[in-house]
Amino acid sequence: MIILALGILAAMLVIMASAWIFQRATGNAGWVDVFWTYGTGACCSAAALMPIAPSDGIFWRQSMVAALVVLWSLRLGTYVAIRVATGPEDVRYASIRRDWGRAFQSKMIGLIIVQAPISAVLAVAILFAARQPAPTFRWEDALGVLILLCSVGGEGLADSQMKRFKMDPANHGQVCDVGLWAWSRHPNYFFEALLWLAYPVIGIDPGQPWSWLTCLAPALMFIVLRFGTGVPPLEAAMLRSRGDTYRRYQERVSPLMLWPPKRT
Repeated sequence: MIILALGILAAMLVIMASAWIFQRATGNAGWVDVFWTYGTGACCSAAALMPIAPSDGIFWRQSMVAALVVLWSLRLGTYVAIRVATGPEDVRYASIRRDWGRAFQSKMIGLIIVQAPISAVLAVAILFAARQPAPTFRWEDALGVLILLCSVGGEGLADSQMKRFKMDPANHGQVCDVGLWAWSRHPNYFFEALLWLAYPVIGIDPGQPWSWLTCLAPALMFIVLRFGTGVPPLEAAMLRSRGDTYRRYQERVSPLMLWPPKRT
């Protein structure tokens, strides 16, 4: 398993280096997210399917876990790819580009390459889930699948609600606070972090203490989205463009978790 994780790290280093070259050539850093999502999905699904001892009798679980990874990767990666190809640069990267100025490309190398070890950590959870030794389908498997499917669906719903809001000319310059966006300022990030809980649910084995490392995946994704490249740069950009309107939104609505809005 360690060898597989290191192999994923090496592959993702190459993929993310290519992402830096591609985003520099196109002038749109949003392509980084496309490379990461498709790259992580391809590497982790392939690793989940790597042959193991036939006597374990769990190839069906390997296939199930690989299918879950592919579902997530194709849904998110395709959505982001279409958005990047047809629209302006993501406001997060546009804000970072403005803040870093001429140093943008040199600093982006570090920001992009660090995503390779993140993929390797996420892969550990996927590998443990794929190699869970129980021979039969358990309630943990059902719960893990349910968590991932609901998360993919919730993230897709949040994205579609935001897309419809932006397409309405009457909403120009306004803050989206309808649907899931009335309960969370970033419901898409909430479901993305929740999604990675599926693999610990499937993969934790009381007889294998190391299987608890699967919990690093949802914890790491939450930290990255809440305190790293997710919420902070996006909210900084929204405050620049929406000002007090967005500040009032911040006062009413939870930053990440789905929670009833405060009454003001």
